[in-house]
Amino acid sequence: MRSARTARYFQASSFFKRIKSAFKEVFEHPVGRPAKKAVITVVGVVVTLLGIALIILPGPAFLLIPVGLGILAIEYPSARKWLRKFQHWMTVSAKKADDLVDRFKRKGRA
Repeated sequence: MRSARTARYFQASSFFKRIKSAFKEVFEHPVGRPAKKAVITVVGVVVTLLGIALIILPGPAFLLIPVGLGILAIEYPSARKWLRKFQHWMTVSAKKADDLVDRFKRKGRA
């Protein structure tokens, strides 16, 4: 006899399988492909614009911008190019910040 916890796991597992098969059925259909592209576009643009707005407003802008570009990169090669540029920019700025911290640490010891 299954425990209640195991029964809940199998119920959730079958639920997620049904959801996954429903999404696959919709998005593999010729009418569903444009719908998938539209959903990805809307979600990606909203997340990216929210990240851009959070550059000025307090919030995790540098977390949301690459997430939004990553969502858009699923369908658009130009978004993939911008994502790579943003990743390069973040890498360069992180190296500069590390150098600045190291310089202050050395200055404090001297």
